[in-house]
Amino acid sequence: VQLQASGGGLVQAGESLRLSCASRSSISSYRMGWYRQAPGKQRELVATIGTGGNTNYGDSVKGRFTISRSNAENTVYLQMNSLKPEDTAVYYCERWYRGISHWGQGTQVTVSS
Repeated sequence: VQLQASGGGLVQAGESLRLSCASRSSISSYRMGWYRQAPGKQRELVATIGTGGNTNYGDSVKGRFTISRSNAENTVYLQMNSLKPEDTAVYYCERWYRGISHWGQGTQVTVSS
């Protein structure tokens, strides 16, 4: 399994970014998700999307972030709007199935105030 996350960068507070996670294999049968880890903190849920399109968001990003998937492109996206400095973290893509997670390498998002 190889998950390639991209789209991170340095932005100012209030701006937007769109992250992508491309899989080399089909994602259609898997729940996909985004998690993040800030320095000195535990990895936390950002958002997940099930095979049927059902979504779940971490409380801190609800209303600002949107997760979506394209099974045809084997890619999951994270649209991040109204970014805040506290969103600064490494963002990781996850593929989950029956309790087993596979992770991508992460992409850095830095939000300046």
